[in-house]
Amino acid sequence: MIKHCLPIVLALCLFISCKKTKKEPVKGLITKNAMVVSARAEASQIGSDILEKGGNAFDAMCATQLALAVAYPFAGNIGGGGFMVYRKANGEIGSIDFREKAPMTATKDMYLDENGEVIPEKSTLGAMAVGVPGTIAGVFDVHKKLGVLPMEDILKPVIALAHKGVVVTKKQEKKIKKYQPLFFKANKDSILFDKTWKEGEVIKYPKLANTFERILKHGRDEFYKGETAKRLAKFIQDNGGIITEEDLASYEAKWREPVTFTYDDLKIISMAPPSSGGVCLAQIMKMIEPFHLDEYGHNSLKTIQAITEAERRAYADRSFYLGDPDFVKIPLETLIKEDYLSGRMSNFSFDKATISSDVSHGNIQIIESNETTHYSIVDQFGNAIACTTTLNGAYGSKLYCSELGFFLNNEMDDFSSKPGVPNMFGLIGAEANSILPEKRMLSSMTPTIVEKDGKLLMTVGTPGGSTIITSVLQTILNVHEFDMTMQEAVNAPRFHHQWLPDEVRMEPNLFDRNLIKQLENLGYSINEKDSPVIGKVDGILVLEDNSYEGGADYRGDDTAVGF
Repeated sequence: MIKHCLPIVLALCLFISCKKTKKEPVKGLITKNAMVVSARAEASQIGSDILEKGGNAFDAMCATQLALAVAYPFAGNIGGGGFMVYRKANGEIGSIDFREKAPMTATKDMYLDENGEVIPEKSTLGAMAVGVPGTIAGVFDVHKKLGVLPMEDILKPVIALAHKGVVVTKKQEKKIKKYQPLFFKANKDSILFDKTWKEGEVIKYPKLANTFERILKHGRDEFYKGETAKRLAKFIQDNGGIITEEDLASYEAKWREPVTFTYDDLKIISMAPPSSGGVCLAQIMKMIEPFHLDEYGHNSLKTIQAITEAERRAYADRSFYLGDPDFVKIPLETLIKEDYLSGRMSNFSFDKATISSDVSHGNIQIIESNETTHYSIVDQFGNAIACTTTLNGAYGSKLYCSELGFFLNNEMDDFSSKPGVPNMFGLIGAEANSILPEKRMLSSMTPTIVEKDGKLLMTVGTPGGSTIITSVLQTILNVHEFDMTMQEAVNAPRFHHQWLPDEVRMEPNLFDRNLIKQLENLGYSINEKDSPVIGKVDGILVLEDNSYEGGADYRGDDTAVGF
């Protein structure tokens, strides 16, 4: 039975945040010792149980990640990858990149036809869209370096969940139905998700349980060099893909130094490239730091203008400069320097919108899913992690390996198939993110930890493709600038701008009509149709008495569990 769960009804208490009258605070689950917030109650419960058993945040990370592969196949995975940022109780910080890589035989023009045009769906649907998965490598590296419990303790409850099955929620029923036409298109044979699954039914995953049992017996190498690797490589190739056993055998996750910066009295710790999240978050927050957002008010005209214009400029830089740092030189220090960023905002005026066609990347001399998922964990020892993981699109490439029991990613679409041509999220890329063998594709994932006065304040992150960065940004600001609880910060209506297309996306029917009219009169194009949901933020806030408040997003089946 799921215990100590955040009631779904509580999360539905949305409020129109532009009103100045403060209602009774809406709070999420509050626990004294530890907490896990993830996309599914089953995964949060397994992570919390690991903590209660004496495991730490890193053990719980491994368990939650693997449990999401069972409970949330929409984005939870072992056929994809991700990023984790951590802060230990002693203040030590770090991060791990278990992002997918391009196969060894990948080429720059592999998604172009004979006329040099992008071939529709080749980078998004089916075996050619798959990058070499990194999740199992990431989990085992985290466990080896930072975990304390044996892997058996972590994997056994996940295997039990796969055998027992997971109850279909209303939202999951809708998702399966929506993407079934693409399942039929991507797979030669029938798969587990071809039938009509109804709310309340139980989906069991015996093949995935078998895969986990082999991994428990043989360790990390089972996935990359063992029987599982052989079956996986053969399956991908039989379906027209190019990943080989050699690609799997050569994959390694990578520990990286996080991006760190200050905003007022906060220290922000976020993911470095090949995630664009930390760099873009730093750029936006440093560009808006001189503005008095707390005086302007939450989601007020001036607040939205300042944030939108900073986002516009950061995403323009993202498209040009960012990629895999193992392959391209990134001017990281310059991109987040205050003098550079103040120059980027020098032509901003509250009197009218900047036009994106007039904004290119900044001038620097040089000598990166809507369907991702995030989980946040704080343990009873004071360690914290923020981890964002993905298959890229919903159910990734839609290619499902029935023999092994999981979906495969379509991360190859996160490369620039052709400079200047947008990917599935509308993001424009350049040469820095072009395809090369064994290169990691650019990402928007932004797992983030926030300190205040040298102490842990918050761990936060979200799915959302190109909207990830801006959703994390607004959640942090909601707490810091507008004095919201964690749950209020997660619930609040969100907006987004990414340079191109030149529009402000807003969650529909949540913003004042007069406000939208004012923005339009200043030259902003408002889009309320294409983003019915922006992000599904999961965060944990440390309260003044050192207890924890979990913010689980009502936009999904997200749930906070703790003790």
